[in-house]
Amino acid sequence: MSAQSVPALMLQGTGSDVGKSLLVAGLCRAYARRGLRVRPFKPQNMSNNAAVTDDGGEIGRAQALQARAAGVATTVHMNPVLLKPQSDIGAQVVVQGKVLTSAKARDYYRLKRDLLPKVVESFEIMASDADLVLIEGAGSPAEVNLRASDIANMGFAEAVGVPVILVGDIDRGGVIASIVGTHALLSEDDRRWLKGYVINKFRGDVSLFEPATGIIHERCGLKSYGIATYWPNAYKLPAEDGVALEKAGKYLRKAGDATNAILRIAVPHLPRIANFDDLDPLAAEDDVELLVIKPGQVIPGDCDLVLLPGSKSTMADLRFVKDQGWDIDILANHRRGGHVIGICGGYQMLGRMVHDPDGVEGAPGSEAGLGLLDVETVMAGDKTLRKTTGLTVGDHSVLAAGIPVDGYEIHMGRTDGPDRARSWLDLNGEADGAISGDGRVLGCYLHGLFGSDDFRHAFLAALRSGETHRMTHFEASIDAALDELADHLEACLDLDGMLELAKSRP
Repeated sequence: MSAQSVPALMLQGTGSDVGKSLLVAGLCRAYARRGLRVRPFKPQNMSNNAAVTDDGGEIGRAQALQARAAGVATTVHMNPVLLKPQSDIGAQVVVQGKVLTSAKARDYYRLKRDLLPKVVESFEIMASDADLVLIEGAGSPAEVNLRASDIANMGFAEAVGVPVILVGDIDRGGVIASIVGTHALLSEDDRRWLKGYVINKFRGDVSLFEPATGIIHERCGLKSYGIATYWPNAYKLPAEDGVALEKAGKYLRKAGDATNAILRIAVPHLPRIANFDDLDPLAAEDDVELLVIKPGQVIPGDCDLVLLPGSKSTMADLRFVKDQGWDIDILANHRRGGHVIGICGGYQMLGRMVHDPDGVEGAPGSEAGLGLLDVETVMAGDKTLRKTTGLTVGDHSVLAAGIPVDGYEIHMGRTDGPDRARSWLDLNGEADGAISGDGRVLGCYLHGLFGSDDFRHAFLAALRSGETHRMTHFEASIDAALDELADHLEACLDLDGMLELAKSRP
């Protein structure tokens, strides 16, 4: 079957954060359980939450989750254009898994006209080995001022000839207006690809919305493919980007478990936080209260652990930490006997200095770090992208040796110094990380290490001074949540009708 005839369906949204990513993930799992070879695809994504693919590049983590839901290996062709916002210089542009350039918004607007052939090429590669391709749009097709160079929504749908279902989020209100208004703004040429809609995040009595379907059909002629009622367990799956943290708090659900919590972990919310799903396994533990510290808030002095997460722009976020006074809080917490851990950009911040002589992440220069580790980082060399496994090593920290870990590295820069002699990870024969002389400050480049159940349980037990607790099996919980989401969508949406629509490509 040629790529032009492979069934494919695109979900576009009336706006950002309407739930497209989770819907596609749930549909991937649902159709895969029917025996179909399903492939997820997103032409263009903007997120600092990236995943390293099995073929050695990077894509948005939402597409990695969708691939997991479909039961297939990840590839750079699932998300051929990834924009990673940086400070000062706009966004890093990743094309088919590799960094192409950095560009300001206006420059990228001109550049992306030339990226459509690469996007189409990646789609054809994905379709060549699929029974069904599920495509996620970006933002909204109603941004008609950007239509001339669009590669993420209707521009892509037109280029490859795929039908589109519009997703509206009723939870934010005005869903009828958002669907009808989007349809009204589209040109006649673009409207021909728009075939129907789905209402997402509905709470309450679904029958009350039935009159609205008639109104939408009368105004737009669009078919309803169902109403997805609010799914309260969305928090169990990794979020696509920092929007989840900007809300009331992805991890505030832990506040309700405060009576069970015996460990408090504080995480400063960096403006350019990256790969923050490193926090999800910790938040899933019943006895952990994970606090995301927002700007203007103080890091509590009684935390057992302060965790500095990844950053897309280490020096800029390091300056932000100082501006907020969080450096003072972290140093005070350490003096009182607390532990500090830094992952990737957070690891770099823990050292004495960070140097960026060539302006890799922003204006060239250097910035003094927190000085909790006797190391320095230089932003130079090629970007490191790899999945890896390993073991903990040494007797320098709270950790015993020989505990298995796995995860991925995705960073610029090289870190070295005396504390590197106390590395705490052996990743396929290569030493990674550094430990302070007192054993209470640790840094490493390995994202995803807390997803390793054995490591996480041993690490938390050490912070509890050896006290054991009920153990959570995080990776198994992700697959269970995907199955639950698929069951939910099977009950709410017309999956048979959506599959027939996918087969109707001209």
